Amino acid sequence: MFGRNKTSLPEPGSALAGRETRPWAIAEKHRVLDAPVITEEVPEGLEVAIFGAGCFWGLEETFWQVPGVWSTSVGYAGGETPHPSYEEVCSGRTGHTEAVRVVFDPAVVTYADLVKTFFEIHDPTQGMRQGNDVGTQYRSALYVTSPEQEATARELTDVYGAELKRRRLGEITTEIKTAPPYYYAEDVHQQYLAKNPFGYRCHANTGVKFPETA
Repeated sequence: MFGRNKTSLPEPGSALAGRETRPWAIAEKHRVLDAPVITEEVPEGLEVAIFGAGCFWGLEETFWQVPGVWSTSVGYAGGETPHPSYEEVCSGRTGHTEAVRVVFDPAVVTYADLVKTFFEIHDPTQGMRQGNDVGTQYRSALYVTSPEQEATARELTDVYGAELKRRRLGEITTEIKTAPPYYYAEDVHQQYLAKNPFGYRCHANTGVKFPETA
């Protein structure tokens, strides 16, 4: 199960089979925000965005601190295996990346603001890794939930990419796709750094802030 090259996505048809339903329970209440963790039904006026940027523990912590974010959860997205386990995702045989699902109020924080935060907290040029963490599950991703989000994601990727190129820091490898199925991770991973405040934070950002004109 774990003996393949974890920096390449599995070939079509070779992903692990997975399961029909999620076999683990998840706490109903977010440990930090006054909101549910499972947010399939989103309150009117709120929007959903899904991000991948290395280990999902630190990424979720970043987003739950942003004013206007109503709820966050961690899960798996962008792969083939339905309802994968953490161990299966780490094997490189599901095709998923570790992801954070953000439910936010666009009247308080815009999707553009969230994308700018996303780029500034990790290195989007590293391909199938983030810092010392290597594997397809650590790749950078923007999974968009509307045409408007896609247009914003592509525009800001170009802007930030030009700034990184100007500084000779490499090409952005972030994948931008329509949001695929999102599978909630095990409860131990939800709000992990609220439960373990001295826990692991992996992000190796470039130190480059978003250009003020963007």
